[in-house]
Amino acid sequence: MAGSCEPEFTVSSFSSTTERVLTCGVMTPLERRASFSLTAIFAMRMLGLFLVLPVFALEAGAYPGGDDPVLLGLAMGVYGLTQALLQIPLGLASDRLGRKRVIVFGLLVFAIGSALAAWAPNLTWLIVARSIQGAGAVSAAVTALLADQTRDEVRTKAMALVGASIGLMFALSLVLAPMLAAAIGLTGLFALTSLMALAGVWIVLGVNPPEPGRHQSGTAGRLGEVFRHPDLARLNVGVFVLHAVQMAMWVAIPSLLVQAGLPQGHHWWVYLPAVLASFAVMVVVLFPAERKGYLRGVLMAAIGLIGLVQLGLWWSSMAQTPQLSALAVLLFMFFCGFNALEASQPSLVTRIAPSHARGAAMGVYNTLQSLGLFTGGLLGGWLVKHAGLQGLFLVFAAAIVVWLLIAWPMRLPAPRTVSKSAQAA
Repeated sequence: MAGSCEPEFTVSSFSSTTERVLTCGVMTPLERRASFSLTAIFAMRMLGLFLVLPVFALEAGAYPGGDDPVLLGLAMGVYGLTQALLQIPLGLASDRLGRKRVIVFGLLVFAIGSALAAWAPNLTWLIVARSIQGAGAVSAAVTALLADQTRDEVRTKAMALVGASIGLMFALSLVLAPMLAAAIGLTGLFALTSLMALAGVWIVLGVNPPEPGRHQSGTAGRLGEVFRHPDLARLNVGVFVLHAVQMAMWVAIPSLLVQAGLPQGHHWWVYLPAVLASFAVMVVVLFPAERKGYLRGVLMAAIGLIGLVQLGLWWSSMAQTPQLSALAVLLFMFFCGFNALEASQPSLVTRIAPSHARGAAMGVYNTLQSLGLFTGGLLGGWLVKHAGLQGLFLVFAAAIVVWLLIAWPMRLPAPRTVSKSAQAA
């Protein structure tokens, strides 16, 4: 049936000819427009954040008060804390008030925080500015809008674009950050971040397709039904562990690469090829597997692959001089698993959650993601100090085994089909 292959918001958007040739699993023009526009918002926002991180400690250390390591660490981490606190409230607000209103509000808050950070005369003001940046927590609303504007059959592709853009921005920032910091300083980087947030507002209002009418004002998602759902809980555990592992790894990976003989300024030589090659693998493996009904197997394999990477890094960390080629292969394997999970897990959250509670579900999911990043950085540093690199990798290998056991009973939902009569209601 043609109606079952249409995105939820396109009843009046397609000609009858287009409807007859619409193919399940292939994005429609409006779905591509929605996917690329919302991916651009994610990409610009994450690039602004990532550009700061590689140079933040050095540049912010020159501010008045920058000689206090505690304040410096707070300036770096407070962004994630306010993100975690506000993901659920803003996700719930997007269910009640509409996705675009919340996204525009969040991007404006993020732009104001970035502009304040560019102005900040000392570290105290920089901490205030970073907390305001984090208050623009729009990830849940953006992901929920992307789910509203795409069908189940193509949603993993849409989410993969977002996940790939985040990975690519991370790798790109490692190349650009030192050059831009040398040219415009930390102040200039924050000003550039503010401009990118304002560009995101223009994309939401001028490029992204119309928001589905029934989500502009409707029943707000209830947290209770989100928390009680066992498969949503499994996915929330998964995103927490995944991002804790990611952050903890980057407490240790730079030192391993230096031990292997690669200077810090050249680490992107390993990161960038690993990220780009993993995207190619994701396209070749993930999307065909989903079409053939093997997505659950890919998910479990991706979790297991990340666990094997931790064991490989544990083995490498025991050598006095780790092999650079082995580290490069392990990072490639990690990004293969990471990108597959980054694409599929949020897609599954939007498919499992009721449509009226997508914002709430993604708010919880993104909160656990932010808490995972915070926990991974904190626990990773503590483990390196008290148990060494070997202890860090063994602990997180064990955490992944627990995650795999929790995820194993999960059964994936069948794609929802939406008839024209239901859409028109």
